[in-house]
Order: sequence, then structure tokens, then C-alpha cells
Amino acid sequence: MFDFGRWHWLKVLAAAACVAGLTWITLAHLIPAPPAKIEIATSLQGEHYQMLGTRYQGILADSDIELALRITDGAKENLRLLNDRASGIQVGFMQGGISNSRLAPDLLSLGRIDYQVFWLFYPTGEALTDLGQLKGKRIALGPPDSGDRAVCEKILAASGINYDNTTLLYVAPQEAAKALDDGAIDALFLNLSPESPILDTLLSSPQYRMMNFSEAEALTRIFPYLVRLVLPRGAINLQRKIPHEDINLVATTNVVLVRKDTHPTVTDLLARAILDAHSRPGLFQRAGDFPTQTDPEFPMSQSARDFYKNGPSFLNRYLPFWMTSYVQRVVAVLVAVVAIVVPVFNYAPKLYLWFIR
Repeated sequence: MFDFGRWHWLKVLAAAACVAGLTWITLAHLIPAPPAKIEIATSLQGEHYQMLGTRYQGILADSDIELALRITDGAKENLRLLNDRASGIQVGFMQGGISNSRLAPDLLSLGRIDYQVFWLFYPTGEALTDLGQLKGKRIALGPPDSGDRAVCEKILAASGINYDNTTLLYVAPQEAAKALDDGAIDALFLNLSPESPILDTLLSSPQYRMMNFSEAEALTRIFPYLVRLVLPRGAINLQRKIPHEDINLVATTNVVLVRKDTHPTVTDLLARAILDAHSRPGLFQRAGDFPTQTDPEFPMSQSARDFYKNGPSFLNRYLPFWMTSYVQRVVAVLVAVVAIVVPVFNYAPKLYLWFIR
């Protein structure tokens, strides 16, 4: 019935080679493979963002994408790197109150991941009940280019404290307690991770006192990106009753941002790491509070929201990551080919008859 000679087989092989070539070109250019390595902008060594980045590295160690950390001065530098296409940074940590979608329209949020708490400590001999009492004193803040310093400056400015009437300086967190002991500073106003050994020292030592932010609720109305938290009596050490009373604190929330052109596979991997790292209960959050599926300042990544809501996709549940990536790309090409070929075959007989006539 079919008399296939050598010439016919050459035609079939040539057609197959063309289809394979077109498929490869389509995969490479229209549906590119995920990168082998991504770099995330973090913070200074030993600070919260750098520690989170290291935790993400451990979670994603079994994937085929290498997660590298870029040490930075903090949130403000991370924002500059994310907005610079030539920086090589497509992922970065940031905190509320630094930017928004109007100022950075090319960025998407992967959800809020945890609280960034601002702790204010001072020597035990004083009794500070109001931020205004800090006017004229020497206050240690975070690094000059950091996001937490920018937020602290805004909070102080709302109480009438600025560089004109108060000395605002930088002291490394590792030296903060010694600076208080030596009298080099009168207070320190820093963002410290609840797991930080420096915070543990400040909370446990009787020579330091933690300020109770009586205006915490008012500050959340002035700055919508701030939240009021309560550190319950005895939450640090129940036996020693540390703290000895409920303490009002102010905090913002940390967020992982990505550029809009970030590969979807990278977004899914990061969402997996975020969910694994932040869904557990902590000092201030209950299980399931983080990561959030909404963001008050940036549009949410739809794939990240779907991952948090429904878990990994069907392919991710049953296939290894490297295979999932290729299967998704091949399926996408097949769908496109079917969408083109079916109409062609539908009209092919009509075109043939028209040609014969």
C-alpha cells in the first residue's frame, strides 16, 4: 500500500529533523530553561537576612539550582540591586516601609515572611516611658544604608527626634551592650532577630531595660506598614519572669521580592523554601501566620500564592525537580503545536479541493 523508497525516507528524516530543531528553538527562546544559579541579596554577615539566606540554602540543597548569597548593607541596597538589571540580582530581602509598587513597579512579592521587631534598650537606672524622652540623648541605630535604620529614623521623627536635636550614631550590634556599659551611648534602637544571642544578653542582664512602647498603636496608624506586638510577661524566661510585665513593641514585616522576569521555576523553589522556613510558630507568630498570601505594598506573585494555598503542583509531587522543569516545557510546546496543527488539518482538505479546482 505504501511504497516508501530511499527518497521518501530522506524526506521523513528531514521533516523530523526540522520539527526537532523548531521544538528546540521554541524551548530555548520562548520557554527558556531555569538558570543553574540564582543570587539573593541578603545583609551583613551574621544579621537576620544573611541567616535566612543560609537557611534557604539548606532547604534547597537537593534542587538543581544553586542559591548563592550576596552580602549587602541591608534592605536599601537590596532594593537598588533589584532595580538594576545589570546587578545579577533577581531575588532580595526587604522590609516594610522602604518602597512600594509605585516606586518599584518591576518587583513582585513572594509574601511577608516574619516580623522585624525594633527593640529599644537603655540602662536600668533610667525610666523611659515615652519616645520624646530620648531627645538630646545619644542613640545607636543600625548601619547608615540599612532599611531598619530608615524605619527607626521615621519612628523617632514622629516624636520630634532628629539629627538637629539628638545624636544618632551607628554602633555594631556586637558592641551595643558594651557601648551601653561604657556610657558611650544612652540607648540603642535596633532590629534584632529573636534568635540573636545579642538580644538574649540584653534581655537577660539586669543592667539593661527594655522600653515599653506606650504609643505603639498610634505609630501603626501613622505608619500603616508597622504592627504592634506584645511580648507577654515571662515569655523569655517564665521562671525568672522575663520580661516582668507585658511589653508593647513595634515591628514591620520582612518580605522576599523578585523581579517580574524571574523564571517561574525559581519562584516555585523559593516559595517552597519560604513555606518550609516560616510556617512554624515563633515568639510572636502562630503556626500558619507566615508566609502571607497578600502584601500591602507590592503585588503578589500568583504562582507563590497558589503554592501557599494548594501546595506543590501535581508534577512536583511525583517527579524530581530537574524532570519537572523539562516536562512542563515539553507540555507547553505540545499544547502550542496542537493549537496550530488541528486547525491546519481541519482546513487542509478544503485548501486541497480549492487548489485542484
